[in-house]
Amino acid sequence: MIVVLTPEQMRAVDAQAVAVAGEDALMTAAGTRIAERLRSMLRPGGRVAAFAGPGNNGGDAFAALALLEPQHERVVYVADAESGSAARREAMWRARAAGVDVRPLPSDDTELADALRASLAVDGLFGTGARLPIAQPYAAICRALDARHRTVLAIDIPSGIDALTGAVSDDAVRATVTVTIGAAKPGLFFEPAREYVGECWLASIGIDPPLLAAQPQTFAALDDDAFLRMLPVRPANGDKRTSGAPLIIAGSGQFPGAAVLCSRGAARAGAGYVTVATPATVAPTLRAHLVEQVVVEISNDASPEDVVDQLIDISSHNSAVAIGPGLGLDDRTGAIVTGFLARNELPVVVDASALFHLSKHLDVLRGKKAVVTPHAGEFARLSGKGTIKPGERVDRLREFVLRTGIATLLKGSDTLVYDGASMHINSTGTSALATAGTGDVLSGIIATLASQGLPIADAARAGAYWHGLAGRHAASIRRVGVVAGDIAESLAAALPEGQTPDDSLRRLF
Repeated sequence: MIVVLTPEQMRAVDAQAVAVAGEDALMTAAGTRIAERLRSMLRPGGRVAAFAGPGNNGGDAFAALALLEPQHERVVYVADAESGSAARREAMWRARAAGVDVRPLPSDDTELADALRASLAVDGLFGTGARLPIAQPYAAICRALDARHRTVLAIDIPSGIDALTGAVSDDAVRATVTVTIGAAKPGLFFEPAREYVGECWLASIGIDPPLLAAQPQTFAALDDDAFLRMLPVRPANGDKRTSGAPLIIAGSGQFPGAAVLCSRGAARAGAGYVTVATPATVAPTLRAHLVEQVVVEISNDASPEDVVDQLIDISSHNSAVAIGPGLGLDDRTGAIVTGFLARNELPVVVDASALFHLSKHLDVLRGKKAVVTPHAGEFARLSGKGTIKPGERVDRLREFVLRTGIATLLKGSDTLVYDGASMHINSTGTSALATAGTGDVLSGIIATLASQGLPIADAARAGAYWHGLAGRHAASIRRVGVVAGDIAESLAAALPEGQTPDDSLRRLF
């Protein structure tokens, strides 16, 4: 599991860790981890220019450059070399003793351009301690530290980004790589900050795990090991139904493909028996594309009450449900959706068109084993509170779940899952998923995991993580033109091998 701490929580942990290990030891450990990444990014004989702020973020920059080999020209630009903590001053003295050149911050554009002749620039200005907006002369330096024009490593979090919300100032550093120290911060995962973070690496600096674990899990995120531990294992003596038997209620004349994609996502996630219930007029189309799945027909003429009876009877042979992909938006379909959800007792994933029909009938899910999976536009309607403004995703999701009692997966590159406990942030988001139908695949994955016994919110967390991994795998094979079907077909290949639990430096995304 990735430990995610708010800036306030991280400050509390830092204070406790300093009391145990000492500030100088922690700063030296941070410098060691940062230097590891710098070595992997530097070409032989390359020049490194670090910009050190007045706090311990600047001390980490000194500590890192002190450990780099003398073959590299190493310069630290600093406003006041003698400011800050005793550990920061000690790191600066070690850097000077190791041959690092310490110079004043550039005072104009010409000096700044000369400083940035380096192969690699290091942002050690503020990290989580930034007060926005950033004042001069730091603002000009932050604007110049732009990964679109040069290689930039940011320490802890790019300066100018809110470590809690992911809000980005006009002068924020745009990094190639960010090495976050001790624990991940929520803002690293959120848009728009995520675009500025680049690759994100988590550095362990020897803080005792119990100190980290003692903090409330306000936020949480899976890593490969935690995901693999959640993934259900097919029993050796299992049959096709005990291996996962989701019911997919999906499809219409306009959107038959959504039902196909959802069903394939369910099957490729490991379901042993996938049943698809779809309008009778659509069934022939689905049967032409689904060979291994069972397609059952819903009458186009029967009353909504009779159709609900039929669906409840069908579901008696299943262990979870996904409802909504590609369904019609007409009133009759709405009555079927809300009627079924009111009577259903199985774990259920509610997506797409079903969310449209559910927006005025949220009460039917209260107390149910259900998760809704809206994107931002669907959530605006579902929540009844309009468009989500930048920086509002966490607060809006928390308010909705606490008001309705419905576990919710809010889609996006920074997908969130909340059930009233920890706010789960998905770390595997990728732009490869930004194509029609990938949400349908996700619903099928979640339905399968729920049918195999995972609690519904855990199925959503694990499903989102796996979905992102599959998107990355598909993009690694097909540089352009990834489609939703590729995501379903990549699920098996995308399963991770797991990590070494004691990795001192590991990539988060």
